[in-house]
Amino acid sequence: MNEEVQFIIDETKEAMHKALKHLEEDLRRVRAGKASPDMLSAIKIEYYGMPTPLQQVASVKLQDARTLVIVPFERKLIGDVERAIFQANLGVTPQNDGENIRIVIPPLTEERRKDLAKQTKASGENSKVVIRSARKEGNDAIKALLKEGLSEDLSKGAEEDIQHITNDYITKVDKMLAMKEEEIMTI
Repeated sequence: MNEEVQFIIDETKEAMHKALKHLEEDLRRVRAGKASPDMLSAIKIEYYGMPTPLQQVASVKLQDARTLVIVPFERKLIGDVERAIFQANLGVTPQNDGENIRIVIPPLTEERRKDLAKQTKASGENSKVVIRSARKEGNDAIKALLKEGLSEDLSKGAEEDIQHITNDYITKVDKMLAMKEEEIMTI
């Protein structure tokens, strides 16, 4: 296969892979009624004038299935950590005892579960749009090569390869969404 064609296919696949990884990160942050340190991964603390990820200034541990315990490495940060959790708008209330912060994850209502399921579907649809956009860009690049003298057989073969890759990534997105929806809807 032509090196330029292979490069285009590889670039297209990489763009689709990034979309899938982004979806994975989004889904990891969605709480499904169970405590998970990942739900705090997007929180940043102002630490010596720099926004710093929570995991770099505190340890985050599971106490039980519904409780997270956050222990700042420096005691003076406890107020900043608590404030950052409030500002993250996670739908939880941190409890500060002076040394630790506890977050008790309340059980989800049926309505909240449905909202979260809709939210994850929207994230999945956004990922599919990015994947399809990568397919279009790849096919456009192949068509440009066709105008420059690429054989029609190579062009058709490359477009078929890109379509197979697209189908694989769309299937992966659907599987991830189904697993997350099941996790959300399980009481």
